Amino acid sequence: MSLPPLYRRDRIKGALLGALIGDALGVPYEFHRPENLPPTALIEFTPPPDFPRSHPRIAPGTWSDDGAQALALCASLLACGHLNVDDFAERLLAWYQDGYCAVDGLVFDIGAQTGHAFANLKQGVSPRDAGPAGEWDNGNGSLMRVIPLALWHRGSDAELLRDAFAQSAVTHGHMRSKLCCALYCLWVQRLLLADDDEQRSAAWGAAVAALRDLIHDDDAAQEALEMHIRPDQPATGAGSGYVVDSLRSARMIFDHVLARNEAATSSVERGLRSAVALGHDTDTTACVLGGLLGAAFGADALPERWRTGLRGMAIVEPMLAQLVERGPTT
Repeated sequence: MSLPPLYRRDRIKGALLGALIGDALGVPYEFHRPENLPPTALIEFTPPPDFPRSHPRIAPGTWSDDGAQALALCASLLACGHLNVDDFAERLLAWYQDGYCAVDGLVFDIGAQTGHAFANLKQGVSPRDAGPAGEWDNGNGSLMRVIPLALWHRGSDAELLRDAFAQSAVTHGHMRSKLCCALYCLWVQRLLLADDDEQRSAAWGAAVAALRDLIHDDDAAQEALEMHIRPDQPATGAGSGYVVDSLRSARMIFDHVLARNEAATSSVERGLRSAVALGHDTDTTACVLGGLLGAAFGADALPERWRTGLRGMAIVEPMLAQLVERGPTT
């Protein structure tokens, strides 16, 4: 299946902007339980005046570590022409230490596991081994940033899986984390080519089938997929920071959005607000979902007030200009 170049570019642009908008939308509500959030219809970049915002010194419309790390990955891919984990790790440390790719240069949110990986990197551990890989080292820090890889990649599914695993391992080395990144990338690439809601609904199953084929001789990967991610089960999620729950939460809301069969902009708006309404890790849930919705519906479907209210566009626009010109092969 192929898409007209302009149509493809709008989807690629929408995916990256959707992820950044979702992240920024979730920032003021992070860590709150769902019952303590404003009514879903009032979830905006600027919460109601009486709501106790998370990160109150951060201006509305600002992305967090999710967006900054995604842009660091995007910049590395564009500069190197391939996934160079040494360069990527340097850019991640530049974000952490100097505010690289952060709005206003402010670093205000970092996961414990990512912090551990950064300590390893600063001690000279290879980026290929820096990410903790224990059973409890399955936060969503590598999933939240991976979407530029899907948008940039021109290679085969096997090469995409390899690179998704490698970018995850810099901070999150467990098989579950790596598989969630790979499955998400395969899903995004299929959404970029979906012409209607039937094809959008089928994109998940197609990505799962491709992943199963790729890991057919890897027992550890198969166990992680079938016993923990459980891709054939109806998606349910609670908006937590666990990587599998993040992926499930995004899929659950994406499926609900498609089932409503609304106009594209209404679908995006409803979906992102619903992601935040789950509470807990609101910025990452909405970031992961925003990338999916942007890939499915394009940049024009993103609500205009959120597009114009997103801060830091001087950082994003040069990358978008390069990214949309290459995109995955169609």
